[in-house]
Amino acid sequence: MADSSFDIVSKVDRQEIDNALNQAAKELSQRFDFRNTGAQIEWNGELGVELTANTEERVTAALEVFRDKLVKRKISLKALEVDEPRLSGKESKISARFQAGITQEQAKKLGKMIRDDGPKGVKVQIQGDELRVSSKSRDDLQAVQQQLREADLDFAVQFVNYR
Repeated sequence: MADSSFDIVSKVDRQEIDNALNQAAKELSQRFDFRNTGAQIEWNGELGVELTANTEERVTAALEVFRDKLVKRKISLKALEVDEPRLSGKESKISARFQAGITQEQAKKLGKMIRDDGPKGVKVQIQGDELRVSSKSRDDLQAVQQQLREADLDFAVQFVNYR
């Protein structure tokens, strides 16, 4: 019998992020507490976002609005890396980036976690920025997925290519 497998990846759906960003921008333009604060949110590169407002409190509140929209669109906040607020002229700005891909260090950490605590007979293979997990038993693969869902990881993971 052939081995069953799945891949562990860390990706974000750019379209869902774009939808969340547009919803946040609309809310910032309409909400009373953001009137005359210059609060705005916009893309900054491929997976970067920049928030701007005239005070540090307002830009932090705008970030919370954006986070709420991301959660509603089922995008993990672990994928969002946020910088500290900074002054830029008369405005406060916050830069944020979405992390895509699993680093070598994270892949090794996941592989060790699966080998140590996971079912026996499960093989882990690092393939670029993703991990291939394979086993003869599909039940073992589902046990690994459950183990990773319950683990307190500092990055977002998804499971794809389940065969």
